[in-house]
Amino acid sequence: MARRELGREFGWLWASYAVSAYGSGLGFGALPLIAVTVLHASPIQVSVLAAVGPAVGALIALPLGPWVEFQRKRPVMIAMDLMRFAVMVTIPIAYALGHLGFIQLIIVSAVVASAKIAFGAASGAYLKGLVVPGDLLVANARFESTNWSSIAVGPPLGGAAIGLFGPVVTVVADAVSYLLSALCVTAIRDNEQRPQRNTASPLRTADLLEGWRHLLNHPGLRALYLNQLLVSGLIMATEPLLAVLLLRDLGFSPWQYGLAFAAPCLGGLIGSRLAGRVVARYGRLRVLRTVGTLRAIWLIGLVFVQPGVLGLTTVIAVELAIIISMSLYNPVLATYRLEHTPKDRVARTLSAWSISSGAAIAVLSALGGLLASLTTPRTAIAAAGLLILASPLLLPRRPEPITPADPAAAPSHAVSQKGASS
Repeated sequence: MARRELGREFGWLWASYAVSAYGSGLGFGALPLIAVTVLHASPIQVSVLAAVGPAVGALIALPLGPWVEFQRKRPVMIAMDLMRFAVMVTIPIAYALGHLGFIQLIIVSAVVASAKIAFGAASGAYLKGLVVPGDLLVANARFESTNWSSIAVGPPLGGAAIGLFGPVVTVVADAVSYLLSALCVTAIRDNEQRPQRNTASPLRTADLLEGWRHLLNHPGLRALYLNQLLVSGLIMATEPLLAVLLLRDLGFSPWQYGLAFAAPCLGGLIGSRLAGRVVARYGRLRVLRTVGTLRAIWLIGLVFVQPGVLGLTTVIAVELAIIISMSLYNPVLATYRLEHTPKDRVARTLSAWSISSGAAIAVLSALGGLLASLTTPRTAIAAAGLLILASPLLLPRRPEPITPADPAAAPSHAVSQKGASS
């Protein structure tokens, strides 16, 4: 399949996504690491940092979805990037002055989490109008590929940088990446118009729930939404359990643990590049059902991990299978979600999806940790692996027509060309 040229403006949006993704990859786990190594935080404090910051961020983001919906999206994206830069850069400044505190880390985590949700809602809505509908899958596949490559490359490089330059260097890199992302969005030149509300009345409480209302009233989106909450929540809930199993119970070294998670991320490049071809051959509904089922069957394999090279190979193989499936599935899901959401509800729908996903991960992670403390990490992983096998029952069974009379079908500020070979 020839590479599709989506235009200069999409190139800047993609560059913005890439630079912030790689910055976040470099800074992966930086706040818990600083809490432990600099502030000597207890395990309970680290858990609080991991849970409270994103939870408060989700609450802050709740009213942002309706607000973003009726704003021009480029200024929102720039503002969210600058907000993340400003709050992240307070950490190295406070560290240099000797005033870094645990509460500051929680505040930074909450602000970054809320800004991430708002940025994601704005960028998703903006993308729908920036490229023609037939190119949405290509665009989402490129974002997916960038995401997995940043996860594969960023954390190992970030760990090496911390070893050489100290605990806050990756926070600086992450902060600068948001500033560069804002500059990339600024470079986009188009005539985006401010969205108009259907009524002159101010935002109402009901507007906060409009995203969830759309997700739950649309049969296809409802099925995919509930399926995604269960699958992503269970997969993410096993990550800390697997860390305890590998590092404490099975005696894996830190470099082996890092390799077990970094190497399979290269599979994300495979799945995302296959998405367009697979959809063209089999159709989107069939891909969502088949690959959505495949991504659920691998997790149980982690139960059989043993010490040594064979155990390390098992983890890599299982994670590779999960990531290939996810990276093929995710851009198809993202495209379906945009196609089946009217333009005046995209930001609220994406915000609702992100907030729900974070809540599901938090709840299932807490339940997994509780079960592991009562039994063993391997037992908790087994429970997650068995439960996720029921998730394909939630996948849609029939195609849904694309929302009629959607203004995005003829975007007012779209890049007009179809793909050209390059």
